[in-house]
Amino acid sequence: KMRKMVFLSLLLLLLLAGCTSSPQQTVTLAADELLPPFLTSATPRVRDAYRFAVANPDTLAHIPCYCGCGNMGHTSNLSCYVQSPAGDGAVTFDEHANGCGICVDITQDVMRLSAEGQSLWEIRTYVDAQYSPFGPSTDTPLPPQS
Repeated sequence: KMRKMVFLSLLLLLLLAGCTSSPQQTVTLAADELLPPFLTSATPRVRDAYRFAVANPDTLAHIPCYCGCGNMGHTSNLSCYVQSPAGDGAVTFDEHANGCGICVDITQDVMRLSAEGQSLWEIRTYVDAQYSPFGPSTDTPLPPQS
């Protein structure tokens, strides 16, 4: 009976290993310590979105936001997290995404698709298709085609 259990466990393990999709790439996140105090009680999902924004500004600068924040002067999904970075490397955070599920959902999708190895162009196409029903986008430049 024990032998059968070990065999079934190994078989299940092999089946699960065979079901995994393409290898995941790592997504770079900024250190948690870099986050501002207003995020202390935020969910890990929101904190990770802010950490991604700090570490990947060139990515999010090409991803629009569809929450209606364009009238606040936002120009991309990055603007929901970070105001214009200072020349000395200091980051001035924007609190907007801390209270906006659409901003965080977009960033989480960007993180997931990046980890799956999608190009920035493919990610932008996905975000536009997925979120355009929510409303007008920010006026965000398209990513360079590779």
